[in-house]
Amino acid sequence: MKSRSSRKKQAKPEKLAKPEKQAKPEKQRRAQEKQQQNQNRQQQQRAQEQQQQGERLSQQRQQQLIAQQRQCVTQYNQHLDQEENLEQRQIAQLRQQNRMAQYRYQEQYLEHSRQQQANLRNDRNHDYDDDPGYYMAPTYRYRRGGTYYQTNQYGADLLRQAVNNGYQQGFQAGQADRQDRWAPNYQNSYAYQDANYGYNGHYIAQDDYNYYFRQGFQRGYDDGFNSRYQYGSNSNGSYSMLGNVVSQILGLQSVR
Repeated sequence: MKSRSSRKKQAKPEKLAKPEKQAKPEKQRRAQEKQQQNQNRQQQQRAQEQQQQGERLSQQRQQQLIAQQRQCVTQYNQHLDQEENLEQRQIAQLRQQNRMAQYRYQEQYLEHSRQQQANLRNDRNHDYDDDPGYYMAPTYRYRRGGTYYQTNQYGADLLRQAVNNGYQQGFQAGQADRQDRWAPNYQNSYAYQDANYGYNGHYIAQDDYNYYFRQGFQRGYDDGFNSRYQYGSNSNGSYSMLGNVVSQILGLQSVR
């Protein structure tokens, strides 16, 4: 008759294999597949960027755009010099009317305008020849006033920025009028009339920037005055227009 100790020794070989050792190679394989997918995605993205940058304008057309741009920057600089005097008069008028919330907002707008003008002067030696915004072929078109215009990715980004800057400034202006208990009128705001907030003088015409800034400003003013977010959102004090509203305003269409 076998003892208890001998029965215990016979039971030891019946242990099952540990599953962890089989699962580890599977995890490694999945991690390698994911890494490869990410690498493929990055390569495709780089290839697309290289292809886009390869679609260059002709040298003659590029030089035409650069000459036009230099003239526009000079005119824009002169415009900013003239507008500061007008803005100063309006700020004084706001103080006389005891519209202190609107006065504070206008002071901030004036300070930003001065900084914007300083940045423009520092950029007087801009390297246009090496700037992709002046040699990349148009990739989008948009319609304004019944006429189609074309622009590349740099111009399209600035158009979106114009709408968002307009919304942000409009919201603050509308909010200030509500705080002052002043009748709503976005067209009387100097920021709406000026419409150059955030314009760097590059890639798109000034009047195009002004137009789309005002489109954003009008909607931002309505939201700010009525304390709502029908057209935009607020993230930690930063106001921006909803993406679908921006798309509706711009109506950008791919031309490639």
